[in-house]
Amino acid sequence: MGPAGAAPVAAPAPAPVAAPTARESWTANVLAPVVARAAPAGRATPITVLRPIAPIGRGGTVLAVRAVRRAAGGRLWVRVLLPIRPNGREGWVPADVLRFRRTRLRILIDQSERRLTLFRSGRAVLRAPVAIGKPATPTPNGRFAVAELIRTNQPGAFLGPVVFALTGYSEKLNEFAGGDGRVAVHGTSLPQLIGTRASNGCIRLRNRDAVRLLRVVRPGVPVTIRP
Repeated sequence: MGPAGAAPVAAPAPAPVAAPTARESWTANVLAPVVARAAPAGRATPITVLRPIAPIGRGGTVLAVRAVRRAAGGRLWVRVLLPIRPNGREGWVPADVLRFRRTRLRILIDQSERRLTLFRSGRAVLRAPVAIGKPATPTPNGRFAVAELIRTNQPGAFLGPVVFALTGYSEKLNEFAGGDGRVAVHGTSLPQLIGTRASNGCIRLRNRDAVRLLRVVRPGVPVTIRP
């Protein structure tokens, strides 16, 4: 309580959801099934149906926000990065079926340097060497996001202790090991191949670096992969 007679001070209003910057971005948790559309309007062309449960690990569906627009009728829409083919596909979703959270994290993967860098508020806080896709099955370049976080509970497994499934897909493989060709950042049981072109498109980390990412990275964090 403030001094006697003083007017109560209102808590600051939460920052409105907004397009990403170099220092922060927003994630959107899907609360109910919803159609992502080609434009911010209820009659716009449907692209895909988004559901609250993610398909691989069965956790919540969390999306990266790319833009925000208020429609003529006053309804707020956000453009999100969709976890579908082709890579980089975006769609508009009404904000009232989403729960938003701000993140100050982003990931940059530089293929030429074979390096992953984690940024917080624009400052590099982790750098780690990686293995990338073989010439025949290259890692795709572009703008992605972490779509799912899957703990394997098997630190010595081929994929290491954790898999960060991305919104991107292999541009060469439609299916791999029973999956749909989804690209991921994950650990490895073959650390001697870190720094090489060794994978079918995924980005491999040393297990200790994957665990360091696991401590802070969650679905919705933006990921840029560049040549």
